Amino acid sequence: MNPDLNYYHLIHQKIASLLLYQSIFDDTIGQSFLEVLNLIYIRNQEAIDINCLKAYSHWFNHLASQGMSWQDYIIRKILIDDNPFSQQVQHHALQDLPQPLIEATEHDLTILNTVYNLPLEAISEWVKEAANVPFSPFIGQFENKDQTFLHEEDSWENCLQQLADHYCKYGTGILGQYKALKWHNAQLIGISEPDPITLTEIVGYDSQKEALIKNTEILLSGYNALNVLLYGSRGSGKSSLVKGLLNKYYSQGLRLVEVNKSQLPNLPIIVDQLRNVPQKFIIFVDDLSFEEDNDAFKALKVVLEGNVTAKAQNVVVYATSNRRHLIREYFDDRPRPKDADEIHHWDTVQEKLSFSDRFGLTLTFEPANQDTYLNIVHHLASQINLKIAQDELEFKAKQWATQHNGRSGRTARQFIDFLEGEIGLNNLNN
Repeated sequence: MNPDLNYYHLIHQKIASLLLYQSIFDDTIGQSFLEVLNLIYIRNQEAIDINCLKAYSHWFNHLASQGMSWQDYIIRKILIDDNPFSQQVQHHALQDLPQPLIEATEHDLTILNTVYNLPLEAISEWVKEAANVPFSPFIGQFENKDQTFLHEEDSWENCLQQLADHYCKYGTGILGQYKALKWHNAQLIGISEPDPITLTEIVGYDSQKEALIKNTEILLSGYNALNVLLYGSRGSGKSSLVKGLLNKYYSQGLRLVEVNKSQLPNLPIIVDQLRNVPQKFIIFVDDLSFEEDNDAFKALKVVLEGNVTAKAQNVVVYATSNRRHLIREYFDDRPRPKDADEIHHWDTVQEKLSFSDRFGLTLTFEPANQDTYLNIVHHLASQINLKIAQDELEFKAKQWATQHNGRSGRTARQFIDFLEGEIGLNNLNN
């Protein structure tokens, strides 16, 4: 190989000329790659020798830290990039976009396709010559894990429709990168490892599950879905059911935004950020209750009932609670002679007690009886193919419920997790 170092300087210049996809090289991997190209070109200076090797090492280190090939890196960045093309194509058909935007996208994809195809062997040889060392830096090619249409195409400028379809289905930016998010420091941030629970793991409460699935499918279809309150016994699987919906419908554009009770005053701001994107959102509020008629109560009331601003049709609130009446009622709240100065005091009490009625759909989760509990235990045991006699399994499950948290789906899950570990440990020791 007789490498032409000027070629890699040309690659650097082409990357600098990107029109829409500039942010692909903004992170540590991209910046370390650009540093390699820069130091390869600035050669024949003794001070550069070691720096060029260091830059190559840093680039490889960043790829290795994520176990990612250079090709996967480029494609992943393209598929989540938030730019004028990826934004507009989610709202308009490809043929309806302005021609200059189409041509700018084709221009960038041609450059990125060239960068994607750079052979690591060639880069190693360039570094060797630029650093003036007698050896070639280590070449380690990680396997491409993401088999997407871009891996299969030779000319990416011909993939615009497939790229447009991907952006429409999965979104861009943080919404394309994460399926679950949370509100933190006045912004949405991604949850890198959301709970992987599936709907098939959740046993019992079939009518409640069916109603929640139907409401979610109405949301995904673009119709007016209802806000939902899931209330009832602790450990009955209310939160797991909502998380399971996300894992089932993520590929259809569903996203989940976790908001805790203290963040409810920000709810109107969150909804405004979500209303104009094509994805559909569940705002998930776990363990909801209010001590009094406070700001959080008022903010949630606005989102549930609406105000002058139109309701966001792509957003619903799913809240769980152990209380049917979300605002605590005290005996002091009840009308007494001293309240004669408030003519309609009972109306005030009723407004608090009826707050849960503002959810369009209320699903009740009753405590699990013994048959339901054992049914859940058997189901979870069969999912992991637990080797234990049925009579022994039921006996141990009843003991566990008596000694721990009572009969519930959560108790069943904890029991099976412990039993699986216990059996596995015994097998190792025997």
